[in-house]
Amino acid sequence: MKNLTLENITKACKGVYHGDESKLGREVGGVVIDSRKVQKDYLFVAIDGENVNAHQFIPDTIEKGALCVISHEDLGDTDFSYILVESTGQALLDIAKLYRDSFDVKVVGITGSVGKTSTKEMIASVVAQKYKVHKTIGNFNNEWGLPLTIFELNEDHQVAILEMGVNHFGEMRRLSSVASPDICVITNIGVAHLEFFKTREGILQEKSKMIQDMKDGGTIIFNGDDDLLSQAGPIKGATPILFGLGDNCQFYADNIQPMGLRGTSCTIHLPDESSFECVVPLPGTHMISNALAGAAVGYTLHLTSEEIKAGIEGLPSIPGRNNIIKTDRLIILDDCYNANPVSMKAAIDVLDMAIGRKVAVLGNMGELGNNEKVLHREVGEYAAAHGIDLVCGIGHLAKELVDGATNGSSSTRGLWFENKADFLDAMKDLIKDGDNVLVKASHGMDLTTIVEALKNI
Repeated sequence: MKNLTLENITKACKGVYHGDESKLGREVGGVVIDSRKVQKDYLFVAIDGENVNAHQFIPDTIEKGALCVISHEDLGDTDFSYILVESTGQALLDIAKLYRDSFDVKVVGITGSVGKTSTKEMIASVVAQKYKVHKTIGNFNNEWGLPLTIFELNEDHQVAILEMGVNHFGEMRRLSSVASPDICVITNIGVAHLEFFKTREGILQEKSKMIQDMKDGGTIIFNGDDDLLSQAGPIKGATPILFGLGDNCQFYADNIQPMGLRGTSCTIHLPDESSFECVVPLPGTHMISNALAGAAVGYTLHLTSEEIKAGIEGLPSIPGRNNIIKTDRLIILDDCYNANPVSMKAAIDVLDMAIGRKVAVLGNMGELGNNEKVLHREVGEYAAAHGIDLVCGIGHLAKELVDGATNGSSSTRGLWFENKADFLDAMKDLIKDGDNVLVKASHGMDLTTIVEALKNI
């Protein structure tokens, strides 16, 4: 891997090299934290899990041909090379920084409370119309995932689109200092992780620290429909560019026409006063916002209107994220990867566009702090207000959601299930031919099993 010699790695992570010094000039063939993925000449970084000491797997990695390992334990005299560091987690970040800086590549950094991954996919679809793009796979956006994403960069890539997710104070700079973004995108400031950040202002404070590591002359792109982001002034000498539906935005959309679950048509306007009509292929107003973020990044990277339009209209769907699945009997809105109150309501908005009976299968939302019961109840009330025919809640907190949906509503039916198994037992009697079914919950609920079961009805 470019520039990743054992000597450079040792310096980057401020470690002490133990082993055959003739190997110091050799480059590693790959960097992994999963011992099962080690191949010949790889570097294994032994990061302990909550219940597992990764150092126990070091002999296996050497047997598989690892060139070197990184350890925070003093291994003594060995017949293999290792680098002793204070923290293997920090070493992983340090090595990723060394590798990222080895490439002349534009980096788009993305963060926000809601919609990071879907926005990343939209931006990637747009930018790929002109450039060779590398992007975060799935939601590999934390202190392990970001480095592993960066290690997949190669000489062919021209733009890297990197998602950064945080849920505690102090985490953003650990990520953004590695990514060193040229373009910083913040999707919104919602209520996810309030358990740790306490207030939306606290979330804004932490998320916006990404900009402290933006390269000189970089570009800041904010959601102008967000009440906090829209008020932001210049940061590091750069005035944020805004996208959204408001008059305050340089990138905005009008003539918005919902097309049911087939998507939404609209006209997108650019700062040079040009515009184009397009169809955002996934439903929901929030997807218009994602398209505008894609347009803003594409415009910044000198794409033409035609290229931006092609990228928006060519957006692929992703399992678990606003993914429309059509079967012989049902239309399933698979949005089960994760959830918080804002994204729950956005998904209900999408379901509300459907033609026919509307069923919402909703599970617990995590990390909402002391207001978690109130926030669940509000989602249920929102579903009832939008005329959802049947709300099925799964999990202890979803009981509040069902209560909110049925309290005062004469048209919305609500059913609560303690767990997935109970719902699956009852599912065939609840779901009817022609139903439109939304499935959504926090990731820990793992409602993918319900999506699969619905597909097989």
